[in-house]
Amino acid sequence: MPLVLEQTYIDEMIAHAKEDAPNECCGIIAGANGRATKLYRAINAEASPYRYSVEPKDLLRIHREVDANDWEFLAIYHSHTHTEAYPSPTDVRLAAWQDAYYVLVSLMDADPVVRAFRITDGTVTEEPIEIPA
Repeated sequence: MPLVLEQTYIDEMIAHAKEDAPNECCGIIAGANGRATKLYRAINAEASPYRYSVEPKDLLRIHREVDANDWEFLAIYHSHTHTEAYPSPTDVRLAAWQDAYYVLVSLMDADPVVRAFRITDGTVTEEPIEIPA
């Protein structure tokens, strides 16, 4: 099942990745009925080029707003600054939201690459990203 995202969300994730480089960025895209409603930039508590974790107070703030609007966590995104847009073994091990997409932004090449995945019980499945007209 494709992840439907307007181009503005993709552009915002790429901009966030570039701004936080050389560290990984992270954030959450909230949605309702499978459609994106808001992108939340989050603080990477790791402040690292190799790992990310959403800062707990930031996660709580985002969770409260998402719950108050009756949205869901549609996608969790983060960047890979020097590797491809594919979940690392650490990403797979720490994937806690089975219903969410995991979106990776790679800055490895001159043109950033954005890919979406489902991670269920350690199994990674790539899902297409569909940009509505």
